[in-house]
Amino acid sequence: MSVRETLLSLMAERILVLDGAMGTMIQRHKLEEEDYRGERFADWETPLKGMNDLLVLTQPELIAGIHKQYLDAGADIIETNNFNATPSDLKRYGLQDFAYEINVAAARLAKQCAEEASTEDKPRFVAGVLGPNQKTASVSVDVNDPGARAITFDELVEDYSVATRGLIEGGADIILIETVFDTLNAKAAVFGAQTVFDEDAIELPIMISGTITDASGRTLTGQVTEAFYNSLRHAQPLTIGLNCALGPNDLRQYIAEMARVSGVGVSAHPNAGLPNELGEYDMEPEEMASHLKEWAESGFLNIVGGCCGSSPDHIKAIADGVSDKAPRRM
Repeated sequence: MSVRETLLSLMAERILVLDGAMGTMIQRHKLEEEDYRGERFADWETPLKGMNDLLVLTQPELIAGIHKQYLDAGADIIETNNFNATPSDLKRYGLQDFAYEINVAAARLAKQCAEEASTEDKPRFVAGVLGPNQKTASVSVDVNDPGARAITFDELVEDYSVATRGLIEGGADIILIETVFDTLNAKAAVFGAQTVFDEDAIELPIMISGTITDASGRTLTGQVTEAFYNSLRHAQPLTIGLNCALGPNDLRQYIAEMARVSGVGVSAHPNAGLPNELGEYDMEPEEMASHLKEWAESGFLNIVGGCCGSSPDHIKAIADGVSDKAPRRM
């Protein structure tokens, strides 16, 4: 049975649990510049503090420890630590030539942790992440030139092809295109991934997760939930859903709409509320879990987890809350 078939079988039985925030957990370690650099990048000419993706090379034990905490909390699927690891995103740090290596290392590290935690009754999976990219293919970067773009569709395709090939080499089970604010970027990610599938004679299931950026109920490039779904349904994803930007209070109506229109599985990983004046997230695990338990009872969910501000404690509470709830009927 293929990975897609295995996941579909499991999704028919129960709601699967995704992990929580990686950045939130890394911040708890209070790393300094030398921690990010390690020995290998000790003399790098560009400051590297905050480049979390590089930690799969310089602090792999730390990242593995976070993966293991989420697996211990009950996550069925863990995400790779490579959110910004495409050549164009890494160029800010002069690390563009390390994109492939970082993706391989991120997937390999997560895969080792997942395999160690897997049992016959509870297999674990790795979602190789394709992040949104810092640059948008749809929005002008010059108010005086509506056609001006910081990046082209073809450049994004190349970016995502490099990342996808690295994630496959490292052992990822799923390609997760997440935190989508520009649907054209997501289309480039889909095209890049599927091009690699065709060229390398391998295919992984794809998950897609968009981001509703504000109270208007739209993505940054102006799509409502139904339009976002219809723009990407051609990818025949395993799931399509929403994550980030909003806490469960504000995201619920859009997840309900996704559950109404989607012909595939629905995923959700909201933030742990909205950030306070210090940029921190205050929603406690039990409160967050109570919201997502209600979503499950309402028949919205096939896969659920947490985004910014969430922790292994949040994921454990969510896993416990949805453990006896039926998955959304597809």
